[in-house]
Amino acid sequence: MQSQEMIDLCKKHTLWSWSASDKVSPLPIARAEGIYLYSPEGQRIIDFNSQLMSVNIGHRHPKVLEAMKKQMDSLLYSFPGSATEVRARVSKKLAELVPGDINTFFFTLGGAEANENAIKAARQFTGRHKILSRYRSYHGATNATMQLTGDPRRWANEPGTPGFIRVMDPRPYDYSFGSTPEEQTKNNLQYLEEVITYEGPHTIAAMFIETVTGTNGILPPPPGYLQGLRALLDKYGILLVCDEVMCGWGRTGKLFAFEHGDIVPDIVTMAKGLTSSYIPLGAMGVRDEIADHFRENVFWGGLTYNAHALALATAEAVIDVLLGEGMVENAVRMGAVMRKEMDRLQAKHPSVREGRQIGLFGMIDVQKNSQGESIAPYNGSHPAMLKLGQFFRDEGLFTFIRWGSFMCNPPLCITEEQLLEAFAIVDRGLEITDEAFEG
Repeated sequence: MQSQEMIDLCKKHTLWSWSASDKVSPLPIARAEGIYLYSPEGQRIIDFNSQLMSVNIGHRHPKVLEAMKKQMDSLLYSFPGSATEVRARVSKKLAELVPGDINTFFFTLGGAEANENAIKAARQFTGRHKILSRYRSYHGATNATMQLTGDPRRWANEPGTPGFIRVMDPRPYDYSFGSTPEEQTKNNLQYLEEVITYEGPHTIAAMFIETVTGTNGILPPPPGYLQGLRALLDKYGILLVCDEVMCGWGRTGKLFAFEHGDIVPDIVTMAKGLTSSYIPLGAMGVRDEIADHFRENVFWGGLTYNAHALALATAEAVIDVLLGEGMVENAVRMGAVMRKEMDRLQAKHPSVREGRQIGLFGMIDVQKNSQGESIAPYNGSHPAMLKLGQFFRDEGLFTFIRWGSFMCNPPLCITEEQLLEAFAIVDRGLEITDEAFEG
């Protein structure tokens, strides 16, 4: 098909995530390879967001395709109550790679299902029912994970399941008043303990966090936050669940983002980069104490596609490529290049408020005046941001515009030359938002 036929049929017969069908403008994609997407007419597009921050090793890696084809020739699927060689190998590999005593895994089809089952595991293990999460979080679009989520996608899905308590993040949405990162940690943990007191610690099973907040800001935790949060939750017997669906598997320059804080959560959830999105797979990993509980007590959770053989073989190959080709280390090296580019753009363009990154997990905020006011309101837009998004698309750069910010999350295999090419497009595009800058 050519682009327009593809678009017309897709719009006629499918629904679109978070969108009114008549208002979407889909990007037609015929194939992908490395860091590039290609339209049916052959336009080359830099994938500057790894699709949904998920194609970590790049598109169509031959070693992964080979492993998938090999698995297809043996076993594609068996029911969740079966033992398979690939299930044995991958669970053992994860136990060796995930830090601490997280040695036991429950496989799902994605991040939302991993978080859904983490809610179940936390409640069943502790006998408590309340769950804490943060307002600038996103944890999935199932019924329970929508309530776990704090961002505006939650609103249309309310009222939801009871027992979810949302709290403020360490970094306020409007950060113009200038508190230091150390003050943010101290103030937030003090406030969080007060909330725990009011809610009753004996009623709270767990707190879920995106270790590095993703779509709602790319917000690395401030200094001391992860350690302080770990200690505070331990004080009250509350489990810590780190959602690493987006920030895990090398994205931040470490295999898992919680390693930056030198902590181990009680439960970790993962997906996206686990298979580089070549096929759906998620996982919930639990520490030995929780795993031991479920050796004697039923885990009341299940999925038809739990431990799907083809998905696990894909994950095994993706992990081997990620580690074997040094892509985690490359995220560190290219993260330093991204940092320099963000600083350069901020110095050059008055509309750039701030660029944030950890490894190859980045976002640039756009401001409308020298007072630092965001160019777009919370959950809103601005004509200049819409124009910027169209410029990126026309110039062959795929990324996401979110309110007054845009994402910088390329595949971890990207080279310095490719990264600089992408930022050259960004540089030209920021002239659009500079024109909207009010001084």
